[in-house]
Amino acid sequence: SLSLSLSLKQMASSNLMAFLAVLLVLVPMSAKGDNIPPILSPYFDNICNEVECGKGTCEAALGKPFNFVCQCEAGWKRTRLDDEDDLLFLPCVIPNCTLDYSCMPAAPPAPAVPHNLSFFDPCYWNYCGEGLCTKNLTYTHTCQCNPGYYNLLNITAFPCFSECALGSDCARLGIKVANSSSSSPSSDGGSQATSFLPGKFHWITILLMSLAMVLWK
Repeated sequence: SLSLSLSLKQMASSNLMAFLAVLLVLVPMSAKGDNIPPILSPYFDNICNEVECGKGTCEAALGKPFNFVCQCEAGWKRTRLDDEDDLLFLPCVIPNCTLDYSCMPAAPPAPAVPHNLSFFDPCYWNYCGEGLCTKNLTYTHTCQCNPGYYNLLNITAFPCFSECALGSDCARLGIKVANSSSSSPSSDGGSQATSFLPGKFHWITILLMSLAMVLWK
């Protein structure tokens, strides 16, 4: 009985040491690249189901902060910063087009990268524009827009902007912008119609009066 107990303890200790040895091998491997060991693939396959990458694609990345990165589509970026190397886990929700913040309240400065990356609050990192950020149960968040502002692409994870802040080149990204080129002709056309009809009637009146004077003579 005693010998059996000692044997079981030795086996458990051996298994623990073997697990730690494998773990010590995997950690340096993960630091060198993004190859995920098969034993950990179920976990990393599920992690992308828990995150929101906006206009980007989630990729599991062992060794990166929070073990995933968001690969942005062309025309989109993660933050208003030029250097995003330390923030690859942020969703791609900032359009790379003309944004005029002057018609909106001043945008707050982008937060500094904290030393402790293990604490993940999406509302600390993400820019909601003129909206209130609400943290969801997972890594995701929601931007609740103030009156007069709306989420880009009508997706709640995207920041809230007003139409005046969006340049015409943002339309190429599928963003609804104020189309001044199409609205102004209609308004001008309406004013021209208003001024044209009385003018036309005026000339017809003069023509009829002139014709009446000729016939009278």
